[in-house]
Amino acid sequence: MALEIERKFLVEGDGWREAPETTRHILQAYVALDGDTSVRVRIYDNRHARLTVKFGLSRMSRDEFEYPVPLDDARRMVEASRGRLVEKTRYTISLDGFVWEIDAYEGALAGLVIAEVEMQSETDTPTLPDWLGREVTGDSAWSNATLAIHGLPAEARP
Repeated sequence: MALEIERKFLVEGDGWREAPETTRHILQAYVALDGDTSVRVRIYDNRHARLTVKFGLSRMSRDEFEYPVPLDDARRMVEASRGRLVEKTRYTISLDGFVWEIDAYEGALAGLVIAEVEMQSETDTPTLPDWLGREVTGDSAWSNATLAIHGLPAEARP
């Protein structure tokens, strides 16, 4: 079992585009959702896949179980997800001992960019880059599962 502790922010500036260390395309589909529990499958760069089960503990922390799955199985799960999916390109940047993951969404969510920083403890204090906007940690409207089902929150729609 792994505990995921992270903070999440909307991204407003482009400064993050100057120094990504890694880039990969992610197709992410929700196989099952029930309250604070989700089962999702991700296909990375159309080459490998992982199945993840998450359930919430607090605003910032969640239990997370993740397993590799065969690519063909993952594709079948995506088909079975009934369109509950998001596509994005994920960029990573290391900053002052923390790894930031910046997701630039595609399709119906194009233009949305969200950054997450994973931490060892809820009391960690990562340096907040100047390209960050409003913090949305714990705001379910900005979770990938909600975005997959409902699209952009009303406040972000043109």
